[in-house]
Amino acid sequence: MAEPGRPQRLSQGIAGTWPTGRAASAGGFVPAGSGVWPGVVGTLREWAKAEAGAGRLFPWVPIAFGCGIALYFTADHEPVLWVTVATAAALTLGAALLRRSRWFAPAIMIAAVAAGFAAATWKTARIAHTVLAKPLYSVSLSGFVETRDIRERTDRFVLRVTAMEAQRSDVKLERVRLSVRKGTAPDVGSFVQLKARLMPPLSPLRPGSYDFSRDMFFQGIGASGFAMGAITTVTPPVPGGLQLRYAAVMQGLRDAIDARIRATLDGDNRAIATALLTGRRDAITTPVNDAMFISGLGHVLSISGYHMAVVAGVVFFAVRALLALVPGLTVGFPIKKWSAAAALAASAFYLLLSGAEVATQRSFFMTAVVLIAVIVDRRAITFRTLAVAALIVLAVAPEALVHPSFQMSFAATLGLVALVQVGMPSLFASPDHSATARIALWGGREIAMLFMASMIAGLATTPYAAFHFHRVTPYGVLANLGAMPVVSALVMPAGLLGLLAAPFGLDGVFWWLMGIGIDWMILVTRWVAALPGAVGHVAAFGTAPLIVASLGLVLMGLLRTPLRWSGAFVLVAATIWGLSIRQPDILIAGDGQNVAVRGRDGQLHLIRTKKDNFLLKEWLAADADPRDAASGSLGDGVSCDDAGCVTPLADGRMIALALRIDALADDCSRAALVVTARPAPPDCTAMVVDRPRLVSQGALALTPRGDGFAIQSVRARGANRPWSPAAAGDGDFELTLVPRSAAPRFKDATPSEADLQAED
Repeated sequence: MAEPGRPQRLSQGIAGTWPTGRAASAGGFVPAGSGVWPGVVGTLREWAKAEAGAGRLFPWVPIAFGCGIALYFTADHEPVLWVTVATAAALTLGAALLRRSRWFAPAIMIAAVAAGFAAATWKTARIAHTVLAKPLYSVSLSGFVETRDIRERTDRFVLRVTAMEAQRSDVKLERVRLSVRKGTAPDVGSFVQLKARLMPPLSPLRPGSYDFSRDMFFQGIGASGFAMGAITTVTPPVPGGLQLRYAAVMQGLRDAIDARIRATLDGDNRAIATALLTGRRDAITTPVNDAMFISGLGHVLSISGYHMAVVAGVVFFAVRALLALVPGLTVGFPIKKWSAAAALAASAFYLLLSGAEVATQRSFFMTAVVLIAVIVDRRAITFRTLAVAALIVLAVAPEALVHPSFQMSFAATLGLVALVQVGMPSLFASPDHSATARIALWGGREIAMLFMASMIAGLATTPYAAFHFHRVTPYGVLANLGAMPVVSALVMPAGLLGLLAAPFGLDGVFWWLMGIGIDWMILVTRWVAALPGAVGHVAAFGTAPLIVASLGLVLMGLLRTPLRWSGAFVLVAATIWGLSIRQPDILIAGDGQNVAVRGRDGQLHLIRTKKDNFLLKEWLAADADPRDAASGSLGDGVSCDDAGCVTPLADGRMIALALRIDALADDCSRAALVVTARPAPPDCTAMVVDRPRLVSQGALALTPRGDGFAIQSVRARGANRPWSPAAAGDGDFELTLVPRSAAPRFKDATPSEADLQAED
C-alpha cells in the first residue's frame, strides 16, 4: 500500500501510465467531461421514472380531458356527435385492455382527450337552441321570468319565451335576456307580456377577445335586448314547472337577505355584503368595483373557493366545538365526521343561495371532495382531490374551460395545493428550532403562510388576468395581506351569523359588524389602487402564449422532482413570446361603425360614428393604452364631415370611413383603405373593407404587410358554430388586402348625332 500523502509509484515503467480498455482510443485523446452526459441522462431518467410512479398519473387525466375540450372549441364546424362518442368509447376500451402494458399511460391520456372532445360535443347537442342572427324591432314576447339581476343603473332579467311575434321574421327563441329601467324588473317566476328590441348575442369585439355569444349560448340564451314600454304581469296559461318554482323561492330568499342587510347597511357596504352572501354583485358602484380589481381583491366579489372554504370551515369548527362540549360524544362517536357532514350541507345551501355559477360549482365540488375525504378517513388536500373536482366540473360544464373564472380559480388552487403538499413540509421541516419556535409564537408562521398563499395564488392567476383583462396587479399581495385577514375573521363569520340570526330578528348587530369589516376592505382597496403603478397594463397576446404559460404552471404544480423547474423556463418563454407580439395598426368593429388607426405617435386614434364605450374600453385595454373612452386625444388627427372621416397611418397613407354612398368615389380615389358599412362599388381602386366582408368575418385587425395588410378576423374562413352560425350567402374572403390596380374604363362607342349627320 502507498503511504498516506505520497503518490503511488507507477508500475511497469512508462507503460503503466496509459489507461487500458476502451478509454485508450486512437490518438490517446479523452474529451473533458465525457462522463458528464451519461450521468445527466441517468439523473433525468430517474426523475422521469419517479414522476411516472404510482399515483402520479391521475392528476394528469383532467389535463388531458381539458385538452380535448379545448380542441373541440377550435373546430370550424360542429363535430358529428356519434362519431366523437364512438371514438372516445373505443379509445377508453383500448386503454382498459392495455392497463398492464407500458403503453397504458399514453393510451389513457389519448382516451381522456377523446372523452373531453366528446363531452363538449354532447353538451352542445343537448342544449342546442336557436340563436338570433339579425336585429328585430318591436317584438312581442310572452314568457316566464327565470332570473333577475339588480345592477347599478339598469336591471336585467332572463325570459323563458312561450310566445314570440315579430314582423317579417318567423324565428322562435327559447330564452332572451332583457334590460329594463332600474326598479322595473318583474319578479322571478312571474308570467309577463312585453314588447322588446332584440339583438344577436355580442360577438368578440376584436380577434382573440372573449366570445360573449358562446357564453350566452351555453346559458341557453338566444338574444339580448331591452324592453320597450310597460311590462304586464298576467296569469300564466301553463304551469311554470318545478325548476321555476325553485328559482322563485331562491330569489325570494336572496331578496329577503338583501332587505335585512339594507336595514343596517347602505351603498357599497350593502352591495358587497349582498355579493358575499348571495352572489349578486351587480349593484356595486363602478369606482369601488374598479378599485377592487385594480388592487387584486376582485376575487372577493366572486363567490369562489375562498368563500366556500370559509363557510365550510366556520361550520365545521363551530359544530365540532359544540359537540365537544358533550363529554359522552367526544369519546364514543365520530364528531369530526359529523362536523364534516354539517359543513357539506352548509356548503350545498351556500351553492344554491349564491346562484350556482361555474366558479361556485367548482368551489363546491372541491370543498365537497375534501369533506368527503374527511368522512371516509382519507387525506383531504391533495392533487387527487383537485383532479376529481376538475373532472366533475368539466364533465358537467365543459364550456367552463374557456371561462376566466374557471381558469383563474383552478390555477390558484393548483398553486395552493402545491404549496400545502410541497412547500409547507420544506419550509417548516424544523419546527423545533429555537428561532423558528419563537417566530411561530408571535404568529410568524401564519403571516408567512398568508404571504406565500397570496403571492402564489396571485402569480398563478397572472397569465389569465393578463389575457382576459389586459392588466396585472403588482400590489395584489399587499392588498390581500391587508384585507383578507379581516374578511376571514370578521366579515364572513359575521355574515354567516347574520343569516342564522335573521329568522329570530337578531341579525342587525352582525350586519353592523360585517359593515365595519367591509369599510376596512374598501379602505385598503382604495389605498392600494391609488399607489403609483397600481395598474399594470398588458397588451393582448393571443391564446398560444397563454397555452404555453398554462403548461408551465402545470409542470411547476404537478411535478415533484426537480423537473418541475422546467415549468419556470416554459413560463419565461411564454412571457417573452407574449410581450414580443406586435399589435395591429387598424381595428375595425364588426358593424363597420368604429375604426381605430395607429398614428405616428404609436397610439390608436378613433374614427367613431357610433358611441360604444364598451368596445372602446376593450380596444384600449388590449393595446395597453391607459387612456379612457372620454380622452380627447383619441380624436387627434381625425378629420370628419357628414360624408365620412379620414385619418393617416404612421406611414402617411390615409384610412377613410365612408358614411354615404356619394363619398365612396372620392375615398376610393384618394385613400389607401376604405371602410364602409355598405357594399363598396366593384371599380373602387382602394383596398376595401365593406359590409359583405364584415358580415362574413366579423371584427377585423389589420397589420401592414408590404403595400397591403394582413387580416385577423373574428370568424375563421368556413366557420359555422351553433353560437356563431354562418349567415346565408357568406363570401369566401382572403386574409390579406393588396392594392388593386385601376380597372380599365371602356369608352362609349355610340357616335353623337351631330357626327352622324355630318357623315351623311
